[in-house]
Amino acid sequence: MPTYCIGDIQGCYDELEQLLRIIDYNPSKDHLWFVGDLVNRGPKSLEVLRFVKELPNTKIVLGNHDLHLLNFYNKIVNFEATFLEPILTAPDGKKLVEWLRMQPLLYHNQEHNCLLVHAGIYPGWDLASAITYAQEAEKALRSENYLEFLKHMYGNKPTKWDNNLKNWERLRFIINVFARIRFCDLDGHLEFDHAGKIDTAPPGYLPWFKIPWRKIKTTKIIFGHWAALEGRTDEPNEIALDTGCVWGGQLTALRIEDGVKFSYSKSS
Repeated sequence: MPTYCIGDIQGCYDELEQLLRIIDYNPSKDHLWFVGDLVNRGPKSLEVLRFVKELPNTKIVLGNHDLHLLNFYNKIVNFEATFLEPILTAPDGKKLVEWLRMQPLLYHNQEHNCLLVHAGIYPGWDLASAITYAQEAEKALRSENYLEFLKHMYGNKPTKWDNNLKNWERLRFIINVFARIRFCDLDGHLEFDHAGKIDTAPPGYLPWFKIPWRKIKTTKIIFGHWAALEGRTDEPNEIALDTGCVWGGQLTALRIEDGVKFSYSKSS
């Protein structure tokens, strides 16, 4: 029973179908993991949600665009999202959004000694801490008071973790790590304005997976979010899977058991 982990789909349903043909996906025996950002930007977000929701043997973690959908659907923030609008009027739209809201931010698989996350892990967190903090934010997202959580979710501050952080600042930082992290400085401050290649980092900042004092080093971390990496980290245990499908790049799947990658693009 092979396990395939798939990078950011972002509404590219047709490309997902083609990638599943390439890996000869068998729903009766294969497992699929998704690193988040199922929706937005691409033209078929509704189709992707419907398809993934019904798949067996599946693990999903939430990405920043999935969280955008929760805000967009509940009319908490006003932003242009043309490809999310069909979900607003779909007869099963509410069920799809509620299903999405119940998905985790982090998935830890002991058998394969790996973590599945959308953007990354804060360098100062060990494995137990990362799991605990993910569960803390997931509890808030799944609670009856989740609309208040969504209202306070956006923002770039605080930029550094402190165990004494409380309330919305604490939850916002946790969300920003799992859904948005890219660059971090040696003092542990996050930076959210740059999304380019590694060599475009602002002075004093490194990719989160290059911080030398990072605590999680022996567990594989599989993530998406950062298309500019083009699927490369040059680190043995950090695996990037966002290869920019929605930008005209590829949609990539990683077979967990042997590390083989499969990709599909329209130009293939």
